[in-house]
Amino acid sequence: MDLMASIDGLDNIRFSGTDEGDWYIKAAKEKMSSGDILYAGKYSAPDYELLISEKCNFAIENTMIYHNPEVKEKLESLGIPVMVERSSYETNPLGRLEWIKLYGLLYGKEDEANTAFEEQKSRAKAISDAESTGLKVAVFSIDSNGMISIRKPGDYITSMIEMAGGSYVPANISVSEDNALSTMKITMEDFYVEAVDADVLIYNSTIEGEIKSIDELIKKSEVLKDFKAVKSGNVYCLSKGYFQQSSDVAEFIEDVHIILTGESGSLQHLFKLKE
Repeated sequence: MDLMASIDGLDNIRFSGTDEGDWYIKAAKEKMSSGDILYAGKYSAPDYELLISEKCNFAIENTMIYHNPEVKEKLESLGIPVMVERSSYETNPLGRLEWIKLYGLLYGKEDEANTAFEEQKSRAKAISDAESTGLKVAVFSIDSNGMISIRKPGDYITSMIEMAGGSYVPANISVSEDNALSTMKITMEDFYVEAVDADVLIYNSTIEGEIKSIDELIKKSEVLKDFKAVKSGNVYCLSKGYFQQSSDVAEFIEDVHIILTGESGSLQHLFKLKE
C-alpha cells in the first residue's frame, strides 16, 4: 500500500486486507475512512461476495498467500487474476524499493515511480558513501518466554544499518531456520554473547509492542543491565508502524546515521528510550 501511496496511486485501490484501524499509513486510513477503499477481509479469508459485487478485477498478494494456496485458487476461479508480490525476498533495501517501478508500470505512474526511487537511492548513497563508524548495532525484541527475536544476518534491515555506517550484531550467528522469514529466535544467553558490547540497541516494537523507557526494557530481562548500550543510554525503539512504510529506505538509514554520528537531524522512525 505504501508504494502505491508514494506514486499517488491509491485511487486504483478499492480493497484492503488490512482494516482501517490497523493502518499507520495516513493516506490509506483516509481512503478507508471515506469509503474509497473497503476492507475485504484478511488475505487468508477474503470476502469473496464483496469482491465479486464490487467487480474486483485484479488482486495483489504478498507471499503470505502461499500459506493459503486455496485462497489464490479460489480468486482465480472467480476470474480475478492474482499477482504475488515478492519484494520481501529482496535482501537489498533498494532492491525491495525498486518494486515501486512495477506498480508504476501497472498503473501508468512510471515517472512518479522512477522519481520516488531515484530520490531514495540518492539519499541512501550519500550516507553509504561515507566512512563506516565501526559502531555495533543490534535490533531485537523479547517475547513473553524470554526468547530474543533478531533480524537474520544479511536481511535488508541489517543491510541498512551497514549503509548507515554501523556494524550489525549478531553477525556471525548460525541461521538454522530454513524459511523465508527475516527474523529468528535465539536464547538470551546467545544474544548476550553477541550483543553485550553493542554500542546501540534498537528494540523492534512491531513484534511485541512499543516501550518508552530503559526501565521497561529491563523489566523484560534483568540481564540487559549488563549491556554496554543500556549502561550508556544508547537504546532506541523502532516505531510500530515502520514496516508498513516500505518506501522509507533513506529515512531509516538517515535515522541510524544520526544516532551513530551524533549529527544534527530529526529521527523519523526511531526514538530514544527514556533513562
